[in-house]
Amino acid sequence: MAFDQVLFAIGRRANLKGYGLEDIDAISAEDIVLPTNDFLQTKFPNIYACGDVTGRMQFTHAAAHQAWHAAVNALFGRFKQFTIDFSSVPWATFTHPEVARVGLNEDEANKKNIAYEATIYGIDDLDRAIADSEDHGFIKVLTRPKSDQIIGVTIVSEHASEIIAEFVLAMKYKLGLNKILATTHIYPTFSEANKYVAGEWKRKNAPKKILKILEIYHRVLRR
Repeated sequence: MAFDQVLFAIGRRANLKGYGLEDIDAISAEDIVLPTNDFLQTKFPNIYACGDVTGRMQFTHAAAHQAWHAAVNALFGRFKQFTIDFSSVPWATFTHPEVARVGLNEDEANKKNIAYEATIYGIDDLDRAIADSEDHGFIKVLTRPKSDQIIGVTIVSEHASEIIAEFVLAMKYKLGLNKILATTHIYPTFSEANKYVAGEWKRKNAPKKILKILEIYHRVLRR
C-alpha cells in the first residue's frame, strides 16, 4: 500500500518541572515519571498522582481509571484503600483497520511463562464485514489451557475499539468464553465476531467422550 506520510511515535516524557516536586524531594534527577505505588501515592502518602505523569498506560480512559482510585484513596484511605489494576484496561490504535487489545498477548505470555491456548477467528468470515467491504482482520483470544478463562484478546478489525468492550467486561468480571457463546448477538453486526471466536474455542475443546456417547445414544434411538 502507498502512503503520503509515515508518523513515527517515540513516546512521551512526563512534565515534572515547575510544580515544586524537586523542592520536597518527591522526584530525583533520574526520574522521567512521578513514582507512585499501587494506591497511586507518591513518596509522600498524602500526595497522590494520576494520569500520564505516572507513566502507566498513557491513555485518557486509563487516566480516568487512575483518577477514581486516587480520589477515593485520598478521601477514604484511612478506612480502605483500593489497589490500581490495569489487567482489564483496554487500549486501541485508531488506524485502518483499528487495533485493540486487553490483557496479555502471546509475546507477553511467553515472557512471563504463562501457559495459554490461542483461538483465532478471521473477520473475512463475518457477514457484516463482508457487506461493508471491511472483511479483513482477526480476533485472537488467549485462554488458560483447557479452560474458557480469558487472559488476553487482540482484535484487528474495523470497529475493533468497540468490539473489544465485551471482552473487557468478561475479563473484569471473570466471565469465560462459554458465557459469550451463550449470549445472543444481533445479526448482522461486528460484535457477532465475539460469539464466533467463542464458538471456535468450543469446537476445539468439545468433550469428545461425551459426544461419542451421545452419537451412540442417538444412533440407538433411530433404530
